[in-house]
Amino acid sequence: MLAGCSTTDSAEAEMAATRTTMVTTGDLTMLSRSSKAFAWHPTMFAVHASDEVDDQAVIKHMQVAITQAMQAKGYHLASAHEAPSVLVGFGLALESEMSDKEILKRAGLVAGLSTVGVDDEYEKGSVLVALFSPHNPIPVWRVLAQGFTDSDNTLEQREQRFERLLSTMLQSVPAV
Repeated sequence: MLAGCSTTDSAEAEMAATRTTMVTTGDLTMLSRSSKAFAWHPTMFAVHASDEVDDQAVIKHMQVAITQAMQAKGYHLASAHEAPSVLVGFGLALESEMSDKEILKRAGLVAGLSTVGVDDEYEKGSVLVALFSPHNPIPVWRVLAQGFTDSDNTLEQREQRFERLLSTMLQSVPAV
């Protein structure tokens, strides 16, 4: 009786497709214990993806996921009569629509996730979250994450993965 074992490259490609890189810059000291309310930045909410992606649905989902992550830290979305202490902006781009060079030019950051060894069925995606003082047009803190999309996953699986990513991205934001 002869037995054997072998591995295939598909496991490597799957592992490569689940990796994520992040880069952060800025100073979160503006967020004091009294900083509890946040609001959406009036202009920084962008989706750069193919026409097959519903931009408005992605924006809404990003807002929900960021709100959940911020609420878990003790923040709340500012009401109409409340002045927020921080503004949150965000963006998402797929590699087919925006290169790392363009992301660096626009966001000032690039995570540099390599696509070497990753099957063509996965596309690199980039997610940016930026925090602003309500009185300053320049972000005080930014985090950019890059990972790979998996279009074979169900919508629910993709949304859960995205929520985990945004929670991880906002991990260094202090709790109040």
